[in-house]
Amino acid sequence: MQVLQNSVNFLLSLGAAIFVPLIIIIAGLIVRMKVKDAISAGITLGVAFSGMTMLITYMTEAITPAAQAMSETIGVDLPITDGGWTTMSTISWSWPYAFLMFPLVIGINIVLILLKQTETFNADLWNVWGKIFTAVAVYYITGQVWLAFVIAAIQVVFELKTADFHQHRVETMTGIPGVTITHRMVFLAAPMYPIDWLLRKIPGLNRSFNAADLRDKLGIFAENHVLGFILGILFGILARFDVAGILTLGIQAATALTLFPVISKYFMQALEPISNAISEFMQKRFNDRQLFVGLDWPFLGGSNEIWIAVIWTIPVTLAYAFFLPGNGILPFAGIVNICIAVGAYFASRGNIIRMLIQCTIFAPVFLWVGTAFAPFMTELANSTKAVELSAGQMISNSSIDAPIFTYALSHLMQFLDGNFIPLIVFVAWLICFILYSRSLIAERNRARAASVESAAVTTA
Repeated sequence: MQVLQNSVNFLLSLGAAIFVPLIIIIAGLIVRMKVKDAISAGITLGVAFSGMTMLITYMTEAITPAAQAMSETIGVDLPITDGGWTTMSTISWSWPYAFLMFPLVIGINIVLILLKQTETFNADLWNVWGKIFTAVAVYYITGQVWLAFVIAAIQVVFELKTADFHQHRVETMTGIPGVTITHRMVFLAAPMYPIDWLLRKIPGLNRSFNAADLRDKLGIFAENHVLGFILGILFGILARFDVAGILTLGIQAATALTLFPVISKYFMQALEPISNAISEFMQKRFNDRQLFVGLDWPFLGGSNEIWIAVIWTIPVTLAYAFFLPGNGILPFAGIVNICIAVGAYFASRGNIIRMLIQCTIFAPVFLWVGTAFAPFMTELANSTKAVELSAGQMISNSSIDAPIFTYALSHLMQFLDGNFIPLIVFVAWLICFILYSRSLIAERNRARAASVESAAVTTA
């Protein structure tokens, strides 16, 4: 058992930029890719992950001082420290049973593939910590280890099914074939779906309005570098920077928005050969069955709509933090909230206006859930010494992935103590999930029917 734990800890210490490419290389060799092609694809994927991480760090370091300046101007004192996802991951991995989550995640994926209950091969094992995070919450609420793993297993199944349902939309919107997203952040798209349905009933909001449409309407002002510069300038003004600081932030934002699409091309370059190899392998052995590669979100980084929504959400979240009843967390480390933007991106099919509305509506949820998770994340941090906290200090994250799902599922068993709110929230999320999934399946089926009809016409 200790050997397994040490092995897992060693693999995790390598980081996502090494760990995930290793999984891809191994998968490529299993499906009979040439060794040089598998290694090349893996290294290219590592480059893409590293590049995206560098850009996000660069963007976060540029924007965080502006967010801090805005909070100091308001002068509100909030007691919970925002540790961001990295701190939450560190605390989660400090749970004594954390290493057992790896075999659980892999085993469920294999069983569901063999039973033909999923078409997704989840290569995003780096984010197994998200399941541990949920399990930790369940354990500290119920005191039952076995129940913590049962609840985590439910999350794994939902992640795989969501990846299946999203695959067609992912491929359509990104242009990358054979991949999908297995990160739980897409769970937020489910409760966003009925709101998007209502928004589409409003004249003017039911048309395409993505980054390309924005460029058509605004010309050079919607080009990545110019748009990034404008957004950075506006944010610098809100932070009351001096002229030099405002211009510097403008160039930094322009740099980030210019380079995100460049880095995203390397994801396509790395993933297309492995996707084709897996498809060919499955078709030869399983009667034309196709498997899709499940990945973390960074391959979506070329979608400018996501970054526009991220930047928009920063001042919106700060404004909520200062005045929202029931909030105790000051958003800093999690201020660049990718999770809310990715959910809105898929729910709204990349319509920028609807995305911004969705982000404005759902931003408070992240603060409330971050506040709710603070007590036991602080307790775990103190008990394991994974993070050094001063006396009385509390810690959490202002951008917990899939906040509605994560809160409801992890707190589900509280109904036994008379707290039915998590159960009601989970049922509501599940209804939205079913409705949203049906729309995704219908969209995929229409596309396949149109493809068959087009092929028939061509043949005739």
